[in-house]
Amino acid sequence: MPRCLSTYVEMDQEGYSSAALARLSDRRKFPTQLPFSRRDVMEVRAELFQEMSISGVQEKISLRLERGVLTPTAEGGEYILKPIPGLVLPKFGDEVPANESLTMQIAEQVFGITTAANALIRLADDELAYITRRFDRTRDGARIAQEDFCQLMERSSQTHGVRYKYDTSYEALAQTMKKYVPAYAIASEDLFRRIVFNYFIGNGDAHLKNFSLQQDASFGDYQLSPAYDLLCTSLHLPNETRLALDLFIDNEVPSGVEDHGFQTGSDFLELAARMGLVGTRARRILEEFGPAVLPKVEGLVERSFLSDNAQERFAQIMRDRAKALAVQ
Repeated sequence: MPRCLSTYVEMDQEGYSSAALARLSDRRKFPTQLPFSRRDVMEVRAELFQEMSISGVQEKISLRLERGVLTPTAEGGEYILKPIPGLVLPKFGDEVPANESLTMQIAEQVFGITTAANALIRLADDELAYITRRFDRTRDGARIAQEDFCQLMERSSQTHGVRYKYDTSYEALAQTMKKYVPAYAIASEDLFRRIVFNYFIGNGDAHLKNFSLQQDASFGDYQLSPAYDLLCTSLHLPNETRLALDLFIDNEVPSGVEDHGFQTGSDFLELAARMGLVGTRARRILEEFGPAVLPKVEGLVERSFLSDNAQERFAQIMRDRAKALAVQ
């Protein structure tokens, strides 16, 4: 079934829908295939690594769009390209790009979470890679002030050791956000929804660097940046922990873990209370991730670019997490 490489809507031929192009390129011509392979990406990355500003361990390069052509660049990049990672993963390692694409689309299309514009794109040998538009630049290339929560919480490998991104809690993250975001009452609901989403989707790597604050261009206030680096990591790492961070400060063990061996909906409601959310609002957000949403989510899974086996495993992870969140 030919479909959009971004939103998965049906098309006469594989490509990008008008809605996808509006977000990806402001309706500029955008290629569906690149003239280089994954091996070429690795070579380009090695050449540009010292100059590029993209952090992280996954292989990625920066691209610039000029007259419908995407070109690798060390400066002025508009896009980040992430091919299949070189790291060997226990399960479905060659489906990481399709996984990230699907996870991002579920976040935006089903749960209304603002995400970075993203899509899949084919390399020269038809292999799929993930591409996302940078949101820390204006359309004319100027930088937008942005800091991730490692920066905001002054955590680094030098100050907090090798696990500096992980050895803290979502409660502490929320407390930090409250210091910097004037509209915290609204932003806290957005943050809570993202935390629950990461649990629901099986993302055990939603660490501090995967949350950022960004300065609003009109008012100058800080707010949560669009969501990025969302991935069902449990698809590839079945034995990893369910959450990247503890829920609560001081290593407090959630009651759900004590009673059931895993976090439950009651634990997330307790987190919401500590974050200052109104109880009825928190319950309403939690209900978004109940069994009723599964048909809609699974519909996207079936239209995704994951293999049949990966689709079934992906869907099963969400079914299991929906059951856990229903325990209150």
